[in-house]
Amino acid sequence: MRIVIAEDDPLLREGVALLLRAESLDVVATTDSPDTFLAAVDAHRPDVAIVDVRMPPTHTAEGIAAAVEARRRQPGLAVLVLSAYVEQAFATELLAAGTDRLGYLLKERVGRVGEFLDALHRVAAGGTAIDPEVVAQLLTRTRSDSGLERLTARERDVLALMAEGLGNTAISERLFISGGAVHKHIRSIFAKLDLAPTDRADRRVTAVLRYLEETQRRG
Repeated sequence: MRIVIAEDDPLLREGVALLLRAESLDVVATTDSPDTFLAAVDAHRPDVAIVDVRMPPTHTAEGIAAAVEARRRQPGLAVLVLSAYVEQAFATELLAAGTDRLGYLLKERVGRVGEFLDALHRVAAGGTAIDPEVVAQLLTRTRSDSGLERLTARERDVLALMAEGLGNTAISERLFISGGAVHKHIRSIFAKLDLAPTDRADRRVTAVLRYLEETQRRG
């Protein structure tokens, strides 16, 4: 796994690089600005990019813009975005183009090495990894007329874990319920959110994007 890191905090940038190298992962470049990050992506063609949301010069959305541009230049690039706190608009903007090979984690999650590495590998393998705190806050902020008010507490728990990128088996283990119960809850979520089965739509992803888009539109 070839990795490029874009983070303007030198301690965090080098700390993450050391952590990944200790796991025998190939960190091919570390950068501290959007321009040098994009240059590194062009030069090294990495498998995964780890990108800070807020970068120079304005420390607003440069990291998100750079991540979107990197994925445009290199289709299939896995991107794991790091943020100091939940940034609703940025999460929605990044996820709106699709969630394959995409993660959004709070920086505090890096200190939980096992969770951080699990998210990294999940994204590199083509999946999704959204920080549970991001999911929880976005669910809380969603207005009552979004359709989510129809969900039971257990269905909201299941949807939150779906949004983190967990499969049915992992959800059943996390919630201590059977696989059949997970399947039943997911069917109910799809029904209550009016998500009909199609050949081309991933309803798990659509369910997550539905509330992200609703939150952004009404927030």
